[in-house]
Amino acid sequence: MTTRNPVQNRARKTSLRSLSIFALAAGLASPALAQELPTVEAVETAGGQDIIVSARRRDEALIEVPIAVSVFSGATLEAQGAPDITALQRQTPNLTLQVARGSNSTLIAFIRGVGQQDPLWGFEPGVGLYVDDVYVARPQGAVLDIFEIERVEILRGPQGTLYGRNTIGGAIKYVTRRLGNEFRGSARATYGSYNQIDLSSTVAVPLGNGFAVGAAVLWSQRDGYGKNLNTGAEHYNKDVLAGRLSAEFDNGDIFIRLAGDRTEDNSNPRHGTRLVGNLGLPAFQPTASVYDTRAGIGDDNKVVTQGASLTAEFGLNDMLTLKSVSAYREGRTDTLIDFDNTPGPVLDIPAYYEDDQWTQEVQLLIEADRFQGVIGGFYLDSRAEGAFDTVIGNAGLTTYTSGRVDTQSIAFFGDVSFDVTEKLQVSAGLRWTRDDKTATVLRQDFLGIRSPAFGNPNAIFFRTRTDYTNDRSFDKFTPRLSVSYQPKEDLNLYASWGRGFKSGGFDMRGDAIFIPGTVNGYEPETIDSFEVGMKGAFLDRTLFLNIAGFYSDYRDQQVTVQAVQPPPGVGVASIVDNAGQARIYGLEIEMRAVPTENLQVSAMFGYTNADYKEFLTFIAGGTTPVDVSDQRVFQNTPKFVANVAATWSTDLAGGRLSITPAVALRSEQTMFEIPVPLLDQPATVLVDASANWVSADDRFTLGIHGRNLTDEQYRVGGYNFPGALLGNSVIGFYGPPRTVAVTAGIRF
Repeated sequence: MTTRNPVQNRARKTSLRSLSIFALAAGLASPALAQELPTVEAVETAGGQDIIVSARRRDEALIEVPIAVSVFSGATLEAQGAPDITALQRQTPNLTLQVARGSNSTLIAFIRGVGQQDPLWGFEPGVGLYVDDVYVARPQGAVLDIFEIERVEILRGPQGTLYGRNTIGGAIKYVTRRLGNEFRGSARATYGSYNQIDLSSTVAVPLGNGFAVGAAVLWSQRDGYGKNLNTGAEHYNKDVLAGRLSAEFDNGDIFIRLAGDRTEDNSNPRHGTRLVGNLGLPAFQPTASVYDTRAGIGDDNKVVTQGASLTAEFGLNDMLTLKSVSAYREGRTDTLIDFDNTPGPVLDIPAYYEDDQWTQEVQLLIEADRFQGVIGGFYLDSRAEGAFDTVIGNAGLTTYTSGRVDTQSIAFFGDVSFDVTEKLQVSAGLRWTRDDKTATVLRQDFLGIRSPAFGNPNAIFFRTRTDYTNDRSFDKFTPRLSVSYQPKEDLNLYASWGRGFKSGGFDMRGDAIFIPGTVNGYEPETIDSFEVGMKGAFLDRTLFLNIAGFYSDYRDQQVTVQAVQPPPGVGVASIVDNAGQARIYGLEIEMRAVPTENLQVSAMFGYTNADYKEFLTFIAGGTTPVDVSDQRVFQNTPKFVANVAATWSTDLAGGRLSITPAVALRSEQTMFEIPVPLLDQPATVLVDASANWVSADDRFTLGIHGRNLTDEQYRVGGYNFPGALLGNSVIGFYGPPRTVAVTAGIRF
């Protein structure tokens, strides 16, 4: 039942409303505890509503949830000038959320040291992404822009019980707005640095008798931060068109939504910037800008993702709601990657990826006076395939790789909570997952530049390196237990234990000559995580504080290593190791204070200590695994992250003006498990600032947003293929430079 708030069925929840009003006042500043409105006026206008999240697949007050959760409203992200969901990295403890190397719309996500950097088809992400409860299996096209969004929830730590496979690090939930029963619309325009132009519009039209239709569209373009000095094309540019259509029926007891979306990204490929000389090739000339390149492979790139979903909720009675989520998604990427960043085909990769998936989830939500929970089942049928050439121009050799993996996954789960007393609640959950995978991998050597599949019919077949079809099944139970204690209405103390599971699989790059065991695939990875935390308000509700400490036992981590094939082979081979054991522990603090009506201050701190206790790998294709844990570190996992921001607001010109400066810090981090000093990023400090004016009737908005105001140059990714044969290809990819943008919006 969509209009009936389950929280309101519990009398003790009403006492939390005053705390929720305070949480709503969080506004612009980061990090987000429960952000809904962009100014401190929320203290007076929030109307006593609870902050409701669905972290446990049912609506609950945020303070009640025994999980470390950060929540960002769409209004807040727009007020910050957030370009896409990667902006959340600066505001969330122990989160790495970046655009992948060589791409404009492929997402790389890590939470508390757990994730997956390699976006190749067939590899599973370590952080699950959900759009309106629809699981997005592939990272391509997952860098979601901020439009027609109600909120984003970031769940830190394994979510194996309720979200299942591939949420071993956590989950990111992207929730769009429901249409409602009143006509509404909006238009928003942005112009900024590098000729940035963003135009978006939304409309919701009620048709009567509970029916409504809606639409949203976004066009976003930007000139490149740099240029391809070889071809003259823009480099690090943006060209995205996205749209969404939906139809809803809502009569209070039945809610049905049919939605479809499509995103087309025609941005040029990002080839990176060479960091070292090229060992015998024409003299190395550093580029004037870290955003420039001399890549010669070309500048064609296209990513298309689209899908449709049907969500239905039926209120069976006052205690039970039946929910069904059916969805189909597909995508295709055609791309070019120039690893060597020179005009010649020293180390070039033309490629395509293609995938589709069908998912079906059924949930039964239970809401009684002292008993709440959800039980259900999940089914996934997916296909991921692709192909690419590895062109080794110095040897006149091309290795063609293609493959496909079909996955069928089924799961049954339940998570229930029981109020032992008014102050004490215990929760328990269990999920069983089974994945069946069938993979086909073909890897062949050709004499010549490019293979017949990528435009060279004259290439001469030399030999087959890999040619197999194999299948494997993986199943796992993932339990979760938690205890929550509320000694008073504004304070929740909790402790939890949970297990996460990421399925095993097959390496689509696997080289059976170099690593014969690749045909057998690799094993799943698991994590057991313990967490203790506190959520509360203090000092007469002028201070809101979340604290979480965690300890994780990480086993059989899947690590992808790109290695140069030893003689007599020539080229690059992939190795997926199940790395053994690691220990991860850390601390997360989110604080928000409202000392006066016109001022709010927030701070975030995250600490992660991740250490390999055992890292088993096959050195140079050997048959005996070697423990190299003393030589390996966790990638994309800075030890410290922090953010401090303040928002000052005042009445001005018939509206409300809010000014927010913010400073974000990330300590040094490595790009790969093996440290590479040329690539690894030192500590980074990023300074942002926003100013927003909102009219008294909330119809008109004006804003100016500055990001990376000190113009810090910082790497977010890289490739490392040293040596003369591969052109000594050590390549860096960089985060955006200083940008300033002006926005104007209207609601009607």
